[in-house]
Amino acid sequence: MGYTPQMSEDEVRIRKQWHDSVYRKMEDQKTVHRQYLGRKLVIPKEVIPPAWMSKLLGKTILEEIRESDRVLDMGTGSGINAILAASKSGHVLAVDLNPYCIETGRKNAVRNGVASRIEFRESDLFSNVDGKFDLIIFDPPFRWFTPRDIREAAVADENFRSMTSFFKIVLDYLKPDGRILIIYGDSGDMNYFRSLMDSLNCSKTLVRSRYIERYGRKWGYYVWKLSN
Repeated sequence: MGYTPQMSEDEVRIRKQWHDSVYRKMEDQKTVHRQYLGRKLVIPKEVIPPAWMSKLLGKTILEEIRESDRVLDMGTGSGINAILAASKSGHVLAVDLNPYCIETGRKNAVRNGVASRIEFRESDLFSNVDGKFDLIIFDPPFRWFTPRDIREAAVADENFRSMTSFFKIVLDYLKPDGRILIIYGDSGDMNYFRSLMDSLNCSKTLVRSRYIERYGRKWGYYVWKLSN
């Protein structure tokens, strides 16, 4: 059985309209030079820049990271979350399905002086990941639409295949006292996300939240800390 959204057609339409407007902007994207939480990023057109709400996760990483942590950054994108983690940890593994993200992450790690602390690998979720981690970071695609190219796979996850698989096996890669930091928002399917999160036998703490107005209503974005 595949994923079926448990929401009205109007709710689906709004999310599809929002998603497509972002995709059209991505089509016109050139190389982006950005300062992000004190780090320098250069992001080519093949990689989606971190969105504004991603800073909620980034700030949480800076507060949570420990020198002793072995860290996994799942879906590293531009490499920013791995770079933030490497501000303290010397053992960061950053993975992504998009090979352009791996190249971009490596270059941004060099720009920020943490290349020796991060290993970048091309991986479909945990397919090229080994060992267990003290901290796993995940900024998943928010929507269940079929991606039109590998770049869009950062924000579109057909029938939530990747996010569902992540929650099914993530605890196999987490140390007994490990933590997971994950961000999600109402512009996805929050009910489905919560059902996946609730399926994990671990403690769950809401760490950060922020709300915006769009389409005549409020939309929330949230960072959770899941702990073994």
